[in-house]
Amino acid sequence: MALAPSRAGQLCVPAMTDAQSVAPEFRVAVIPVTPFQQNCSLVFHAKTKVGAVVDPGGDVALIREAIRKTGLTINKIIITHGHIDHAGGAAELKEVLGVPVIGPHKADKFLLESLPQSGARFGILTARVVEPDQWIAEGDEVEIGGHDFKAIEAPGHSPGSVVYYCEKARFALMGDVLFRGSVGRTDIPGGNHAQLLSSIREKVLPLGDDVVFLPGHGEASSIGNERLGNPFLQD
Repeated sequence: MALAPSRAGQLCVPAMTDAQSVAPEFRVAVIPVTPFQQNCSLVFHAKTKVGAVVDPGGDVALIREAIRKTGLTINKIIITHGHIDHAGGAAELKEVLGVPVIGPHKADKFLLESLPQSGARFGILTARVVEPDQWIAEGDEVEIGGHDFKAIEAPGHSPGSVVYYCEKARFALMGDVLFRGSVGRTDIPGGNHAQLLSSIREKVLPLGDDVVFLPGHGEASSIGNERLGNPFLQD
């Protein structure tokens, strides 16, 4: 499965290869939000039009418009980690939609509690503290858009970073753990470069080279592409 590039609110329709026969109804729409152009996404079932908002970092009006245009019913909000560009709009969106917030791991609680202060430093004045309805831990299963995703703790970029992996679709929501050609920053509070690389090598790469992932910023990639060409993963 490969994800085509998209602009705000446009469908980022998976171009299935081998996964077509097992997950033809799996869809992702990407909405770049905040000055950081973070990949907020709508992950949903093409037939039922039920899905989740993943990492609503801000620009809630833009996210709501994308939901309206796609005709979706949103039943939850998923957070990969607690940084402002991924979680800054979660409290407002939860209030508007009346749905639960799931994730990240509780180790990012300090980041969620400091969202207003973090937002102010970057001119994001609408950020509010958010208290998840469910903290996520290793091995937890979360239904997203009619598909089962498994939670993988992947600390390093932040202490509570979580990767959500759907085995059936061979797809992962990566947050800021791994990017096309790069890895998450660690020169920030709670960051640990050695721990991040360990998370990638021990938790992410073993998922398989055919697994496509949507990172928190930039274009989608596959684990195989990053194993071979990512300069941070070459020994």
